[in-house]
Amino acid sequence: MTLLAPILESFFSERLQRQRRASPCTIAAYRDAFRLLLGFARTHLGKEPSALLLADIDVSLVGAFLDHLEKERGNSVRTRNARLAAIHSFFRFAAAREPAHASLIQRVLAIPQKRFDRSLVTRRGPRHEGARPGTNRAAGCRGRPLPAQGLAPRLPGGPVIMPRRERAPPTPERVSRCRSA
Repeated sequence: MTLLAPILESFFSERLQRQRRASPCTIAAYRDAFRLLLGFARTHLGKEPSALLLADIDVSLVGAFLDHLEKERGNSVRTRNARLAAIHSFFRFAAAREPAHASLIQRVLAIPQKRFDRSLVTRRGPRHEGARPGTNRAAGCRGRPLPAQGLAPRLPGGPVIMPRRERAPPTPERVSRCRSA
């Protein structure tokens, strides 16, 4: 009989912050995913989050939670998959800590991401679709502007290819910005 709370706490403090050095925004997104999951478990199972066992978070509960996200909360498939990625990450961490629950963990990890249509976004000029009025930039992730054209390499007639950036260690400003979101 393993309580969920200590494993979840060490997942956030040990795994995400120390080992993975995840960005504050990633940690905030995972926190929100588990806040929603624990709230759903409270109403679905009638147990307080502090009394939940690892075995309570099984395939049927996670599946019902994912359906709840799409149908009742109106989340997109991408948001549902992001929440599932957080749950998968936690269960991969829990597999090393709780080998007695290997069967349960394996079944939860087998829940697939849901497929969706990916639309290829290309930028052909300063007045491309989605551009903000008076600018040559489109709104990017969370309303942030995309880099101006010419900063990213481009394939002839193809999409803009954005270079990968190294992850910077969290700063107090970034932490407070994500916590307030």
